[in-house]
Amino acid sequence: MPTPASAPKVYTAGFWLMCLSSFFFFMSFNMLLPELPDYLTRMGGGDYKGYIIALFTVTAGLSRPFSGKLADTVGRIPVMVFGSLVCFVCGFFYPWATTVTGFLLLRLVHGFSTGFKPTGTAAFIADIIPLSRRGEAMGLLGVAGSLGMAAGPALGPYITATFSLDTLFYCSSGMALLSLAVQGTMTETLPVAQRQPFSWSLLRLEWHEVLEPRVFKPALITMLCLFPFGAILTVVPDQSVALGLKGADKGLFYTCYTLTSLLVRLVAGRASDTYGRVPVLRISTAVLLLALVVLAFMGQSVVLFLLGAVLFGLGAGLNSPTLYAWTVDLSHPERRGRAVATMYIALEIGIGLGALLAGWLFDNTTARLPYVHMLSAALLLLALVYLLVAVRNRPATA
Repeated sequence: MPTPASAPKVYTAGFWLMCLSSFFFFMSFNMLLPELPDYLTRMGGGDYKGYIIALFTVTAGLSRPFSGKLADTVGRIPVMVFGSLVCFVCGFFYPWATTVTGFLLLRLVHGFSTGFKPTGTAAFIADIIPLSRRGEAMGLLGVAGSLGMAAGPALGPYITATFSLDTLFYCSSGMALLSLAVQGTMTETLPVAQRQPFSWSLLRLEWHEVLEPRVFKPALITMLCLFPFGAILTVVPDQSVALGLKGADKGLFYTCYTLTSLLVRLVAGRASDTYGRVPVLRISTAVLLLALVVLAFMGQSVVLFLLGAVLFGLGAGLNSPTLYAWTVDLSHPERRGRAVATMYIALEIGIGLGALLAGWLFDNTTARLPYVHMLSAALLLLALVYLLVAVRNRPATA
């Protein structure tokens, strides 16, 4: 039996490098979000704001079954490299996307980045972290992503105001390049016996390779809890402007949300390891529901608007790593990539539907913003009822 001094380290260099890569990756595409609605409006596409997020999530969702299969056959790292490479290339093409059609097509292509990179990342982390620390590890990985998500929207408007929008696009591409560079230093974790050289035949999918039935419950909760995120990404820039937040201040909601989420992951990262996945999900879903109620009925002042952001970050900070850990708990080790991909498909469906329905319901009319948040609150209530009635808390066994 190993002594404490000789026991293997839980958090290796590979884990911390993965966190660094995730920081750059999430910063890359999140730094664009506060500026894209205005950019599309200036091109004459104001009626298509919901498509900014929705199209991104369409290709992300459609590519998940492929990224999951490739992560379980070719390797975790090649899947991640492809995702970051798409982000890198797309950043350079935004300045040339000067028509509504061209812009929306680029958003569609850009979505492949999140269809691949996070799938490989989650499978990689699950490979190297023991079960007893899985929730904590997913929380720490989320801290890195949250830092990128916080820094990106805060930095994006500043770069645009100080330099230019084209500079912002090139900086986004540069962040993706840094993510790629870090990945080049890591070692593949997929067992050698499972690895295959890439071939086009691997892109042919049987139905049983698309979804992993063992993770249906966390996938359903993921879809319901991520719908509000897609809605918020779509309407919050306009709600910020309606409250008088302009320039760099347009990113305040995102900053408050992501910093709170980051703090929660640091402080409560092991909560689901200690108390169980389901109890933590019940609490986090209730907090998300409260956040949407605040945004719907009390979001007419800047202070309460940002309070809603803090509550949303608090709920998401507990919710996200717990869903990741629960998904991996229920998955078979040889189908871990597919299980993670299934959860991400649900995530993309939730975000995409949230963005589309929010854009349709909002219709560039500020008075309709409460209805968007109330719809999100209704789905969170449904998720909470399902967690309370239909899901029992069982310890992980794998």
